[in-house]
Amino acid sequence: MNDIANLRKSYERAELNESASAADPMQQFEHWLKEAISAEVPEPNAMTLATVGSDLRPSTRVVLIKGYDARGIVWFTNYDSRKGQQLAGNPFAALQFHWVELERVVRIEGRVEKVSDAESDAYFHSRPLDSRIGAWASPQSQVIDGRMTLVSNAAKYGAQFLLNPPRPPHWGGYRLVPEQWEFWQGRKSRLHDRLRYRSASAVPAKSATAWVRERLAP
Repeated sequence: MNDIANLRKSYERAELNESASAADPMQQFEHWLKEAISAEVPEPNAMTLATVGSDLRPSTRVVLIKGYDARGIVWFTNYDSRKGQQLAGNPFAALQFHWVELERVVRIEGRVEKVSDAESDAYFHSRPLDSRIGAWASPQSQVIDGRMTLVSNAAKYGAQFLLNPPRPPHWGGYRLVPEQWEFWQGRKSRLHDRLRYRSASAVPAKSATAWVRERLAP
């Protein structure tokens, strides 16, 4: 049996300092995301989403970022899923990107809102046909008898909608409006670089001057 306690790695690829980082965390995020894509790390768009339900127990799952701008980070999912139900009761969440090969982590916390119907429609109709049918076929997070339930549902909705399935009313986008960011760069001897950006006011920051940037001990 492997002794996992002895698994260690020395992080020595890069550094992160205040003078070389962007004043606006969204710009810093974009820079790192583009570097992850250029480096061809596996699924650079994958992010862990953490939500908390009414029982106060947190849960996580991996989703894919589908857009970002000054307003926040966007993903799409089933509103009736476990995460959708938790967000309906507690509209705050955390996101985390882990680009292992670059020894980098980005953590984002903030309030979550639904994107507009127009945004959800536009993305839904850009998806492959199988994915659009799948949004109808899967009662996400519900207990089902077996895989044949999904196959049968897909066949039913495929026959019903043919090549033009509309967006299901229970499916659409969410946007996390950042209130706090953390950028983590692995460093030698576990003296990692951690820069936190937090909103300087009670409302989410909308400009670079509205963010406080500070270094955290690793």
